[in-house]
Amino acid sequence: MNRSGAIGVFDSGVGGLSVLHHIRQILPHERLIYVADSGHVPYGDKSQSYIEQRSQTLTRFLIAQGADAVVIACNTATAAAVASLRSQFSIPIVGMEPAVKPAVAATKSGVVGVLATIGTLESARFAALLEKYAGEVEIVTQGCPGLVEQVEQGELNSARTRELIARYTAPLLARGADTLILGCTHYPFLAPLIREVAGNHITLVDTGEAVARQLQRRIQTELPARISGAATVQFFTSGDAVHAAHIISVLWGEDVAAQRLPHEFL
Repeated sequence: MNRSGAIGVFDSGVGGLSVLHHIRQILPHERLIYVADSGHVPYGDKSQSYIEQRSQTLTRFLIAQGADAVVIACNTATAAAVASLRSQFSIPIVGMEPAVKPAVAATKSGVVGVLATIGTLESARFAALLEKYAGEVEIVTQGCPGLVEQVEQGELNSARTRELIARYTAPLLARGADTLILGCTHYPFLAPLIREVAGNHITLVDTGEAVARQLQRRIQTELPARISGAATVQFFTSGDAVHAAHIISVLWGEDVAAQRLPHEFL
């Protein structure tokens, strides 16, 4: 029997909207449900057990809303929780990972810089990616405290954001990096400013489109009897709904409403 479904997407905040854009482009007829866990942002300085607990809670909420596939639109949450989510839930769970392989293919200088949260850079998952794909390319990493919060506040082009980007990219550029991996889903929203600060010759790599393609493959392979839901998007937040609606509207590119998560999921 055919059944309609929805795609659930969650992030520590609004950064996962960069992934949601790609999902909407590749799967335009799907019903999408997005949760910004802004009441708990950022994830980068939280423990693995904390992030696992939040990821499980948000996944349960999305399934209760009708999601039959879930995207963890957060590199930190993927590193901390994707294995436990896949062991607990039978639906397709698609995660993020820093785009080491395409960045290694793209570099001409042989040096790739990684901008990411501390949680992502310290994860075993990231270490495994480097072991598998880095080869002879030098990978230089840079934790970026504060950048997620700037995006959460809609500060995409402020003096403070510019100062942080200059501080974090300078050591990577000094090492000769010509390719920068945007290792957090918040960072694509800062791409214009990063290019302005670092130079237009720098190649920026993120994985939003690749994740959307992987989601499409997983749905076609694992949910063949499924039909698309109505092409709508719902937004939820664990933070302030009015603030979330304002920031999401800016980043999504159209006016939207946001609902606060029910109390048991906060």
